[in-house]
This record gives sequence, C-alpha cells and structure tokens, in this order.
Amino acid sequence: MARVALVTGGSRGIGEAISKRLKADGYEVAATYAGNDEKAAAFTEATGIKTYKWNVGSYEESAAGIAKVEAELGPIDVVVANAGITRDAPFHKMTPAQWQEVIDTNLTGVFNTVHPIWPGMRDRKFGRVIVISSINGQKGQFGQVNYAATKAGDLGIVKSLAQEGARAGITANAICPGYIATEMVMAIPEEVRAKIVAGIPAGRLGEPEEIARCVAFLAADDAGFINGSTISANGAQFFV
Repeated sequence: MARVALVTGGSRGIGEAISKRLKADGYEVAATYAGNDEKAAAFTEATGIKTYKWNVGSYEESAAGIAKVEAELGPIDVVVANAGITRDAPFHKMTPAQWQEVIDTNLTGVFNTVHPIWPGMRDRKFGRVIVISSINGQKGQFGQVNYAATKAGDLGIVKSLAQEGARAGITANAICPGYIATEMVMAIPEEVRAKIVAGIPAGRLGEPEEIARCVAFLAADDAGFINGSTISANGAQFFV
C-alpha cells in the first residue's frame, strides 16, 4: 500500500515540484493551498494530485483538513511543511501585522500542520517530517526580520522533534533552499536577479526539482538514521 504524503503549499512553486516528485515515487499525495482555486484546479487536472484548501495559520482549519485527507487517502506517513509567505519591509517600517502574518503562516503553520499528525505517527512507529526553511533563516536578510525569524525557528522545531520522535521511528529534517527559480523569484526585476546570481558560486538559480529531490531522499523508508539534519541547497552561497 502506498504511503501517504501531505505537502502544504503543494500546488505552486517548490511545493508543486515536491508534490509531483513524491507522486512519481509512488506516494499518494495530498497538496494544500491557501487561496488560488483556479491554479489548484489546474494543478489537480494536470497531475491527478488531490488539493485541499485551508489556512495553515489556523489550527482548527489544519486539523479539520488533515482529518479529511486521512479519511480520503489514509494515515499520513510523510508531511512536508512547505507553505510560506513574505511580508518584507525594513525593520523600522515593519508593521505588527506584517510580523504576525508571517509568524502565523511560516512558524505557527508548521506546528499546526505537524501537531495533528504526530500522534498517529507515534502510534504507527513511523513518520517523516520535512520542513522547508530557507537560506535566510540561516544567515538573515535585510528587510526580512519576520521571515528570517520564522525560518530560523523552523530549524529549532526540527531539531527538537527529531529528539522526541527518534525512538518512535519518526525523523524530522529541514531543507534550506537558496534562491530558486520560482514565480516569486522570477518576478524580481532582471537587474536585481543578476545581482543575486552574481553572489551564487554555482552561477545560477536553483530549480524547484532540485529541492524536490532532497525531499524524496529524506522521505524514504531507508532514511531513518538521518534525523534533526538540515540540507543546505543553495549553490554554495552560504555554509553553516
């Protein structure tokens, strides 16, 4: 029987590549999205991957959505907490709303996504928790105090969950992508993108499929001794 994988923010960008890769590897995949019904419908039509709409910043919506996924597809074995937003501003101009929106989605959203699934993983003595963090959670970034704080916090979640879940056969790992050629990055003005690429020793942006390959590696049944780790996929731009 195929293992079930849940990918939050799984119908666009990096999440879309992750969903497709896991499906290709034989998983039964559920992808969540927050608001773009048209894009989600097109994604499902093109891939056959079911999509589910909820706000990961709400525990109630997340718990209800997860219950629906498990009722339709079966117990979730692999959870990829990928959903994330930015609300960039220099710190002196950042509003409390900009801070809170990012905290709710990128940090609390990881808790809301993993917490309802965790007891079932413990009971079944198997689980794979994979959190998509960011290079900017490792090194910080101008204008992203809120985003960097959440992505750094996600690494703390992973390290702690790894210790709690290890004896129950659960792993928790993080991936920190650098600059990836998603719609969001490609929307940056070309001259700004050129400066970003100039700072990447690999001389190019990463591809979403490269992050998906990292997820597939960590999700595998035989990756059980890799726990509490962070994979930096950034073209040698930054080392921890």
